[in-house]
Amino acid sequence: MAKRKSKKSKNGKLIIVVAIILVIIIAAMAILYYVKPEIYDAIFELIHTDSPYDNADGGDSDAGSENDNGNSGSADSDSGNTDSSSDVTEGNAEDIVNADLSIHFLELGNKYAGDSVLIKCGDIEVLIDAGSRQGSATTIKSYVDQYCTDGVLEYVIATHSDQDHIAGFYGNSGSGTRTGILYQYEIETLIMYDNSISTSNIAANFESAVASLAESGTAVYTASQCYEEKDGAQRQYYIDEEQNISINILYNYYYYNVDTSDNNNHSVVMLLTQQTESGNLNYLFTGDLEEDGESRMVDYYADSSNSQSEYDVLPEVVLYKAGHHGSKTSSTAKLLAVIKPQNVAVCCCCGSPEYTTNNDNTFPTQTMITNVSKYTENVYVTTLAVIEDFENEKYDYTSMNGNIVFYYSLAEGEETASLKLWCSNDTTKLKDTDWFAANRKWE
Repeated sequence: MAKRKSKKSKNGKLIIVVAIILVIIIAAMAILYYVKPEIYDAIFELIHTDSPYDNADGGDSDAGSENDNGNSGSADSDSGNTDSSSDVTEGNAEDIVNADLSIHFLELGNKYAGDSVLIKCGDIEVLIDAGSRQGSATTIKSYVDQYCTDGVLEYVIATHSDQDHIAGFYGNSGSGTRTGILYQYEIETLIMYDNSISTSNIAANFESAVASLAESGTAVYTASQCYEEKDGAQRQYYIDEEQNISINILYNYYYYNVDTSDNNNHSVVMLLTQQTESGNLNYLFTGDLEEDGESRMVDYYADSSNSQSEYDVLPEVVLYKAGHHGSKTSSTAKLLAVIKPQNVAVCCCCGSPEYTTNNDNTFPTQTMITNVSKYTENVYVTTLAVIEDFENEKYDYTSMNGNIVFYYSLAEGEETASLKLWCSNDTTKLKDTDWFAANRKWE
């Protein structure tokens, strides 16, 4: 009997020791979660083996098998993107103006590829680029004025010096003034590229206009000044009073080195981060960054010692603006394997022979679509080419999705806010369009 009591005593002590260890582990993880979330996320990632298409609610997933379109289930919620789903909730135009955050990919009033992206948070507006031609300025202003009611753009980012990104900043002359965005609004802070190999008049005129703004009181910084936080520039700018939403200038090798063969690699790279109750939502804008620039950026952030803060990272994203209008030389497999985009917006005139009559390489290219298809089928495009004579580059344009707006808000009947999509034409996914059926394949 004495021996049996000894065994029970030993078992009891063992249970107590195990219980104490478990409590210590749980307490340590809880402390890490609040004090060092980046370490907590790293540990969580090591033990978390869900597929890239797990359901956001943690339920069963069909990630092991693909559906007819080459995708299965929804993108996962690692790296803070916890509000994911296979299909973004469809929204409506009326709710956008009061949304916590809205991101607008604009049509530019012509048949040419180009970027202009408006970000609105409360009374703060951020405008990234103003392509694609000087005449686009009036189209951009007409749209921006629906949301910017005080005549102030708190932040303007000019990613690089190609006309399809900056021509609308300078605009045309008319009625004694210029139509350009830099002339039509008060600009508080302007962030621009460090380097350029452009010799165009448009680039020279833009840079002259920026110099005039600086003399008038606009804070003008280069991307490298922001990244290094020099001369009053900041790497991170909060755009809401609660400091939950920030624009973060990320590293690019070509802030510091000139690419003599490709101006696109000089692009300013920006990560928009939104802190929510369920984790961070990340939105990535890379301008026209090409394969080499993307590769160097991925390699840089692969070394965690390079990160200057918890926001100076390259995380998984809920929204990615396809690099270089969906070209075959951007949105590379190497970058996408890191950011795993859940939604992709492409700013281009779909199928246009503007740059090539090789159909596979018209924007958005087959290569880009193949790369993206591994992570999401939620791909949306602003404009569509209406072809008259493809080989002779005769074509017009119409809306594909039109102005594409992703916004975050709490809708009637929702318990928590979520990301939503509204488009001025329709919300048809690229892979479900007639153009796609005739010109591309889902791989």
